[in-house]
Amino acid sequence: MRVLFWGTPEFGLPSLEAMRGAGHDIAGVVTNPDRPAGRGRRPRTSPVKAWALEAGVPVLQPERPGEEVFLADARRLSPDISVVAAYGRLLPPPALDLPPLGSLNVHASLLPALRGAAPINWAIIRGHRESGVSIQRMVAALDAGPVLGQTRIPIPAAMTAGELYAEAAKAGGARLVAVLEDLASGRAVERPQDDARATWAPKLDRETARIDWSRPAAEVADWLRGCDPWPAAWTSLAAPAALAGRTLQCFEPGVDGLRAGAAPGTVVRADPVRGLRVATGSGTLTVGAVKPAGRRRMSAAQWVRGLPDPREVRFG
Repeated sequence: MRVLFWGTPEFGLPSLEAMRGAGHDIAGVVTNPDRPAGRGRRPRTSPVKAWALEAGVPVLQPERPGEEVFLADARRLSPDISVVAAYGRLLPPPALDLPPLGSLNVHASLLPALRGAAPINWAIIRGHRESGVSIQRMVAALDAGPVLGQTRIPIPAAMTAGELYAEAAKAGGARLVAVLEDLASGRAVERPQDDARATWAPKLDRETARIDWSRPAAEVADWLRGCDPWPAAWTSLAAPAALAGRTLQCFEPGVDGLRAGAAPGTVVRADPVRGLRVATGSGTLTVGAVKPAGRRRMSAAQWVRGLPDPREVRFG
């Protein structure tokens, strides 16, 4: 098939490689425009664009996917079908209906569970022990179209969002190729979703990633893992005085089963060997790694060793 691929981050790369490996013709890729990033604010090329340029595949970067000029350019590529994997924008009906075989989406959940922008994060934040990837036909409603194939992915107790992201991207590519084969052979079955069972995975950002220490330790641990590596769960520092008001991103949680005996958010241990233990709404939580503002990620013990007096550490 001739495929028009829509995607922006690394999540889409396994799907591109899987389709190319299966003999499909990537007619072009649609990705978000280059945006200024980093300290130098230089335009940054998306991973999908970088892949396309290396592969010699045409690249389209519309500001809005409903622009008529863009749609005309896309039609000239003569795709049979569109495949979307983390493009980052909703596609209007003219874009969805542009290829004769319509548009498919690689979505990182077991639909109808976790429709929306951040299914990988919320699967871990909500304590799910299983997630997966779904190949669904796109319709006007968000992630509501019929499902053509799914792959289940177990979530071990220590898995982070970054690790699940990698697993889902790989599984999505494999399942996508199987679905395309089914479509080509006429074996594809499109199973409608049960909207009554739908749950939602709203977008996360750095502002909403603040840690709520009043939650039970197990839930705080899920929050830290579900925000690792992005948007990164964080807390503010009240002491020592030199760091007051700054933020500290927290990673690698452990629920130790000890009673807190202190108000939620209290640092009950800041040890240069054993690291941090923090009181939560129920029990205490160890923090194995941190990232101070403007510095690299490091072990919590290493960060504590750099403080003038670890006994002064307090979260705001």
